[in-house]
Amino acid sequence: MSEELCVFGEVLFDVFPDGNQVLGGAPFNVAWHLQAFGQSPFFISRVGNDPQGNKIRQAMLDWGMDTSALQTDDNLPTGIVNIELKDGEPSYDIVEPSAYDNIDTVFLENSCRVVYHGSLALRNKQSEKALHHLLRTDPPLVFIDVNLRLPWWRKESVREMLHQAHWAKLNTEELDLLYPSDKETRHQLTDFISDYNLQGAVLTHAEKGAELLTSDNEHYSVQPSNSLIITDTVGAGDAFTSVVITGLKNNWPLSATIQRAQQFASAIVQQRGAIVNNQAFYLDFLKDWELI
Repeated sequence: MSEELCVFGEVLFDVFPDGNQVLGGAPFNVAWHLQAFGQSPFFISRVGNDPQGNKIRQAMLDWGMDTSALQTDDNLPTGIVNIELKDGEPSYDIVEPSAYDNIDTVFLENSCRVVYHGSLALRNKQSEKALHHLLRTDPPLVFIDVNLRLPWWRKESVREMLHQAHWAKLNTEELDLLYPSDKETRHQLTDFISDYNLQGAVLTHAEKGAELLTSDNEHYSVQPSNSLIITDTVGAGDAFTSVVITGLKNNWPLSATIQRAQQFASAIVQQRGAIVNNQAFYLDFLKDWELI
């Protein structure tokens, strides 16, 4: 089995204060958008043998996604994250243990050319082992979304995965945690890219936008519109990442890639939840980016 684009990590339900449950998990959100963009991701995760797991599998099938690497765990439940919103910003209570902590290598006898993964699924040695197994063939493009969630990360583990990556996405707080420096942020990011031998990195600045820097010192930055009406920011970074991966996979100019990523993330934050279950929402982007 050979898959062009593999997405590895957690799928779960985000539970909002009003009791509303929304499909989520950064890797799942990214895979969902990539499917809408026509990139046909191979999503590798694990759910419980429970109603929530069945809902996830059915949602993927309805969206046209490949479910052959969505494993079922008879002992652990499907992941749940309780979300609180304070001034529009989310805080997360990530329930442990969950099925995605137990991703099995038996399903991973494939060779991926592009791999996306985060850090949350690495909190458990079994899923960390599965990711190492997936990366054993040295895919040409490995993209890590650092996405630290206290207390569910180990600095040594994340640093090890950064050394195996070609691109990374992180925010300014994560950069300071992983790579403390008294230098100005641009120089700090330059040193980070150099020391981890990355091709490039995307650094996000919350409501102030993002910047992209390469090992060749190619640099671009974007800012959201001041008139943007924000419903909630859950999944904004995942939306941004999905477009960056689409751009890297399809050899878009980096300047266009980051502009398109900001454009799409700005559309997502005007919605409730991290994903949109309506293909029409994506249509203008597909046309503008010549994906159809």
